[in-house]
Amino acid sequence: MATFAKATFNAVSYAAFRPSYPPQVFKTVLSYHRGPSSLLLDLGCGHGLISRELAPSFTSIIGTDPSPTMITQAKSSTPSSLQNVSFREASAEDLSFIEDGSLDMVVAGQAAHWFDYGKVWPELGRKVRRGGTLAFWGYKDNIFVDYPKATKILDEYCYGPNTMGPFWEQPGRQILRDKYHDIRLEYEPGTDGPNSGVGELLMHKKTNLGGMEGYARTFSSYHNWMAAHPEEKARKDGGEGDIVDVMFDKMLEVEPDWRAKGENWRDVDVENEWGSVILLARKK
Repeated sequence: MATFAKATFNAVSYAAFRPSYPPQVFKTVLSYHRGPSSLLLDLGCGHGLISRELAPSFTSIIGTDPSPTMITQAKSSTPSSLQNVSFREASAEDLSFIEDGSLDMVVAGQAAHWFDYGKVWPELGRKVRRGGTLAFWGYKDNIFVDYPKATKILDEYCYGPNTMGPFWEQPGRQILRDKYHDIRLEYEPGTDGPNSGVGELLMHKKTNLGGMEGYARTFSSYHNWMAAHPEEKARKDGGEGDIVDVMFDKMLEVEPDWRAKGENWRDVDVENEWGSVILLARKK
């Protein structure tokens, strides 16, 4: 994923503002796994969240990511007490450092939509043992479940042709928005309140608007937009406003409850749900 591999990408902000995975996700993945739990490979590990979460369940875990910034963040975020977890810079398409047939499980959270499967599937076919498990999961766009007007503006600024829409890397983003092909569990959120969507709810979080503002600035499309518009600085950085500032201005115009808070609008708590998917497979 080229954007996150850039030297200008802020892995600290990514770790701070991205949603974490609920226990249900890990319970589902671990319940599907059978047999030995000696070695797990975490592809596109980012800042190491999944590797750390699954550390008690496997003898050894290797987290890989093509971004050196992410690997640095993963190492710094992982306590020394987790001696069975290691990280290295590597792509999903080249697993030459893994012994054939040695992997008991391969996972990828919010990363599988970037893989080149013409190379990844043959690699995993060689590296995963017979009966070994694959678990890929991800989330797409968040919904303000109680605020349909603000949600409509969020979608317009994330995907509109004159906003951040053209700055998503494709086909990866569309693969994620389509929630992969073969799915085990999926959920499409609604705007009629919490759990009003279709399917089984996986990814949800209550946070304030300030946190959502920070989250929007972790989007790959936002970083590509910044590269194309270096003259437009965020207000928090002393500028007149970037595309995220403008997006929240528009949201405040249509959501009177938020606007009523004045300068303290960032303190408003909102319920968010993400469209999500888990793909599970076992090698025959």
